[in-house]
Amino acid sequence: MQNKVSVLFYIKRTKISANGQTPIYMRVTVGGKRIDKSTGESVEEKRWIANAGKTKASNEECKRINDYLDVLKTQVYDYRTQFIREGIPVNYDNIKNKIFGIEERPLSLVEIFRDHNKRFKALVGKEFAAATLQRYETTLKHTQQFLKWKYNKSDIDIRNIDFGFITEFEFFLRSERNCANNSAVKYLKNFGKIIKICLNNHWISRDPFANYKSKLVEVDTVFLTDDELQTIIDKKFFTTRLTRVRDAFIFSCFTGLAYIDAKKVEDSNVIKGIDGGNWLSIMRQKTKIKCNIPILPQAQYVIDKYANDPETLNTGRLLFTLSNQKMNEYLKEIMDVCGIEKKVTYHSARHTFATTVTLAKGVPIETVSKMMGHKTLKMTMHYAKIIDSKVSVDMQQVRAYFKLSQIQSQLVISNENTLIPQMIIQPQIPVKIASNF
Repeated sequence: MQNKVSVLFYIKRTKISANGQTPIYMRVTVGGKRIDKSTGESVEEKRWIANAGKTKASNEECKRINDYLDVLKTQVYDYRTQFIREGIPVNYDNIKNKIFGIEERPLSLVEIFRDHNKRFKALVGKEFAAATLQRYETTLKHTQQFLKWKYNKSDIDIRNIDFGFITEFEFFLRSERNCANNSAVKYLKNFGKIIKICLNNHWISRDPFANYKSKLVEVDTVFLTDDELQTIIDKKFFTTRLTRVRDAFIFSCFTGLAYIDAKKVEDSNVIKGIDGGNWLSIMRQKTKIKCNIPILPQAQYVIDKYANDPETLNTGRLLFTLSNQKMNEYLKEIMDVCGIEKKVTYHSARHTFATTVTLAKGVPIETVSKMMGHKTLKMTMHYAKIIDSKVSVDMQQVRAYFKLSQIQSQLVISNENTLIPQMIIQPQIPVKIASNF
């Protein structure tokens, strides 16, 4: 909503000159706030019409003054029209600066983006994760590349960002940067935060994302099966490097910890649970939600294996981990050695925990969600997939219902005279994973 602008003229009787002339002032009111400025003209008080805000046109000089006042008034309203056309807020500061000839330096997109990232960086480890900062840095880099590609500029006035800019930026990400749908949508979401900052500060008045629509598409998440997990566990590696990476990865497969959480886990995070066994109690860095996870034998084996390792003792951590990039690089090598043709990253361990280790073994999704530190079940459903083995176990009861040879109760006749067998409830047999490695 733009502020109302009104203009009137008055004489300042407290400043009458020696020759009896009274200075004429212009008063511009913007949203209830006044701006007073001398017009540079003066007139005898008896020739001034206060109600009309002009002189009595009794001579050529008075007519000239009236014409000049009309020009000043029209100029103010032209400023308002210009601001609306250019998407600049019609407010007190902008009108005042224009009237007094104060030219504000245009706010530029890249400058605002850099300032955002600088402030964000100061809060990494306190409120935000380093990985989130990296995504904003990458979005800024893509933005700068787009400006060079589309406009041959290193920066742009934020007032020039419109719907066309957004759609062209999306096209650039998909075509020139070869981003997949979800990556392009996420970069634009990060860019959208910068636009919100501009809107909230009234640097721009229109949201260029107003008519923009995008949607994340569901992608097949990578997780390991029981057999693949066992293959990795049983594999003997001849380098300490691959062995350590394998062990850390398996630890996360059986605890559900993300890389950043597994990296910082310490002895103090191991507690006695409600069942008397060892549990992990850790605050997830991403969601700031505390997770309590019973330690399965496979994870306990890894903890015990490195309990007295010099390198883990030196850091005070339970696991030996490298950078996420290096861990993923070595995991690719491990998968090649194990003959597993999947694009596995360290985050695949979290998907494996949710799907193969827990949900497929009959653990309710609500329990899985709590252990993984999710705020909603929707987040858990992204990680946990219903696999065929789970469908098979769940359908055993239904299969028994329709096998007439197993019916041990009498048949009852429905209102439609059809035969309906009573269901036999058969126990489910949980699948076990070997833990020797």
